[in-house]
Amino acid sequence: QVQLVESGGGLVQAGGSLRLSCAASGRTFSSYAMGWFRRAPGKKREFVAAISRSGGSTYYADSVKGRFTISRDNAKNTVYLQMNSLKPEDTAVYCCAAAPSRSPYHTPTGPSQYDYWGQGTQVTVST
Repeated sequence: QVQLVESGGGLVQAGGSLRLSCAASGRTFSSYAMGWFRRAPGKKREFVAAISRSGGSTYYADSVKGRFTISRDNAKNTVYLQMNSLKPEDTAVYCCAAAPSRSPYHTPTGPSQYDYWGQGTQVTVST
């Protein structure tokens, strides 16, 4: 069982930055690939970024590539999402998720591949 708690959301102006954190419980954090997803009002849940269990591989949605960076600290059981050059269309609830990892390079992108989810943190980008 893994419990995930996000933090770091808030209100920021367009062009600004935020850093989201996701703290995980349990002693097997390094066994899981981690991902960030987001859901905007009236829209489907969208994949944002994923990182392999070792941190050696990452994958991004085209919409955030070059602006967002996912990272993890296995010693602290925490995954991060650094968001730069934020746009109003980035406004959403951001959730982290944990997926049982098949390999050290596994970066799952589909929600069904993830077993555990956090409650989410709101990110609002104003014009």
